[in-house]
Amino acid sequence: MISTVSSAVDLLRLFADATRLRLVSLLEKNELTVAEITQITQLPQSRVSTHLGKLRDADVLRDRRQGSLCYYTLNEGSMPADIHRLWGLLGRELDEPLLHGDQERCQAVLRARQGHATWAETVAGQMERHYSPGRTWEATAIGLLGLLQLGDVLDAGSGDGATAALLAPRSDSVTCLDISPKVLQACRRRLQGLPNVDFVLGDIQALEFKDACFDHVLLFNLLTYARDPARALSEALRVLRMGGDLVVTTLAAHEQGKVTAGYGHVHDGFKPQQLRDWLSAAGATVERCEITSREKRPPHFAVLTAFARKDKPTGLPHAHQEKEPS
Repeated sequence: MISTVSSAVDLLRLFADATRLRLVSLLEKNELTVAEITQITQLPQSRVSTHLGKLRDADVLRDRRQGSLCYYTLNEGSMPADIHRLWGLLGRELDEPLLHGDQERCQAVLRARQGHATWAETVAGQMERHYSPGRTWEATAIGLLGLLQLGDVLDAGSGDGATAALLAPRSDSVTCLDISPKVLQACRRRLQGLPNVDFVLGDIQALEFKDACFDHVLLFNLLTYARDPARALSEALRVLRMGGDLVVTTLAAHEQGKVTAGYGHVHDGFKPQQLRDWLSAAGATVERCEITSREKRPPHFAVLTAFARKDKPTGLPHAHQEKEPS
């Protein structure tokens, strides 16, 4: 018997989520690890773990440890009576292709387990979606940086130096540029002791550097802050040496201006063709300009990445240089 309205609301809220219904349906007849559940449902591991925790805390599920693995299954024997009755009703009524697909993938996973498949074999084809100790994107990025040997790098809009800290050991020099004195000071603190790093207070739209003084220019998450993005790109190319590389990451065009305005953005992202046209107009050869990733959490912002090369003179005047009268 449900004693109060509040208890009834809490009970209904527990199952008022598609992911939790999928998990309970899957684990009603199976005992699975988090990695196996993630593989079966094709959901992010963090999302699976969050909902497993909520169901366990409500005594819907129970867990069992075996060595380093933790197995989850339905808490059939000790589930609260009101939850048991509600699930009994829901479980009988649920009939959806998504749940049938989960069960089919589950059987494949169980067959692989019985065949003593290794962890890598069980997640083959989806490894980037799964965690294993020490196997993170940060560790991968640092490892890949070992393949690089960079020249003089301008990290325009460097923020507090997180990117520069990764690049400095593999660069001849790194110049951190930021428009905020406070942020640049934080960058100095992070990178103190690195002899090949310089710090410059300035605006990407009006750089105080001479022409052709960097081998690489990074514009990471910067263009949405620039009042004149085309000018920012032109300035970046101006300070590049011939054959130098420009890398841009920015948000793709979106309709979430109210969200990004809170972060100081003045543009709601850009379309790939728009960015490509600006780069070409500034004199760059665009090697790649496309959406390269999309965030998994709402509102699912997409990231636009561009690689460009300066292989011909841009003919661009310095931002502060007066044009000679004709």
